[in-house]
Amino acid sequence: VQLQASGGGLVQAGGSLRLSCAASGRTFSSYNMGWFRQAPGKEREFVAGINWSGSSTYYADSVKGRFTISRDNAKNTVYLQMNSLKPEDTAVYYCAADPLGPRIATIPIRYDYWGQGTLVTVSS
Repeated sequence: VQLQASGGGLVQAGGSLRLSCAASGRTFSSYNMGWFRQAPGKEREFVAGINWSGSSTYYADSVKGRFTISRDNAKNTVYLQMNSLKPEDTAVYYCAADPLGPRIATIPIRYDYWGQGTLVTVSS
C-alpha cells in the first residue's frame, strides 16, 4: 500500500483544514487507518484512528471535539477534518495503515505503511 497525504497549509488560529490521504491497492478497505503528527523536537503522536469499515473511531484527548476522521473506501481515501485549530496543532501530519487490527492502534509501531507527511502551520 502506498499512501499520499495532502491538504496541509497555513491557517490562522480558529480556522479549519481538511487533510486527505489517498491509498493505492485493493486492500485499503481492510486496513485500519490512523493520523499521526510530529512537531519539531517532539515525538510522533497519535491524533485519530478509524477502523476498516468506518464504524469505529478514536481520538487523542487533545483533538477530541475538534477533529473528525472519516474514510471513503470506494475512493481509497481517509480524511481528517480539523476545526478550531490552535497554534499547538502545528506539525507535520502523517497518515498510516495498520493491516492487522482489529482494534484501532495508537502507537506508531503498529502501523506498517506511512504517507510522506503534510505540514500544517497554525498562526496565532
